[in-house]
Amino acid sequence: MPSPIAAANAYAALSRLTEPSAALAKGAGTDGGNFTSVLKEALGAVAEVGKKSDTQTQAMAAGKANIVDVVTAVAETDVAIDSVVAVRDRVIQAYEEIMKMPI
Repeated sequence: MPSPIAAANAYAALSRLTEPSAALAKGAGTDGGNFTSVLKEALGAVAEVGKKSDTQTQAMAAGKANIVDVVTAVAETDVAIDSVVAVRDRVIQAYEEIMKMPI
């Protein structure tokens, strides 16, 4: 069962994941704008889920939230981060396959 500490660690990991996307968006040309905007929106949605989880955890610590709501929010964050990591792994795998192709 996820704990508030796990949620905080997941949120911190999410913050680190979004930093490279800002650099990617700055370096994108007109051809890469669509992919960059989709990627930025997806990471923004994951960040929002993480913030919701963080808010629920803080409310629980203050005694203002239900434990079921906190666990649900943390589980949603966990699924969202797992999805982002899976996509990242697939992109890296595709890049490595492209680099192995003969010219």
